[in-house]
Amino acid sequence: MRRSISKPIAVATLLCGTLDIAFAVLLTLLRGKEPAAMLRFVASGPFPAATGWGAFGSVLGLIVHYGLMAMIVAAFVLAARSRNREHLVDMPVRAGIAYGVVTYAVMNLIVVPLRFPAAWPPTRLSIATQLFAHIVLVGLPTAFITRRYMRGSGL
Repeated sequence: MRRSISKPIAVATLLCGTLDIAFAVLLTLLRGKEPAAMLRFVASGPFPAATGWGAFGSVLGLIVHYGLMAMIVAAFVLAARSRNREHLVDMPVRAGIAYGVVTYAVMNLIVVPLRFPAAWPPTRLSIATQLFAHIVLVGLPTAFITRRYMRGSGL
């Protein structure tokens, strides 16, 4: 019997999304900038004018962030559920690290440069902080949460 994938996706989205945005807020504050502006910048990915939308733009940034996180988490959970991918559940450390690197590559080598060309090339500090976020705050928790909810489920 296959278990529902909605619970691991919801739990991992909430946890990873919160860890990742908290880290982004911390980095923003350390740079002496406003978290609300950072959130508007996140919203400006799909909505370019959002940087001028005030509080609404900031809330939209949170929605965009958690929406992206839900897609990132869902991709892993769906992959773990597919045939011949049991190793994603059985080896969460390896799978989480690998998935963190994959999500880093997709976001920072494809998505961000296409939408924000001025962000290219990334600095060493940016590479380090982004790899940390994608591996430790997204990949590993996603892999462990997926294992928790899908182990022994007949995937």
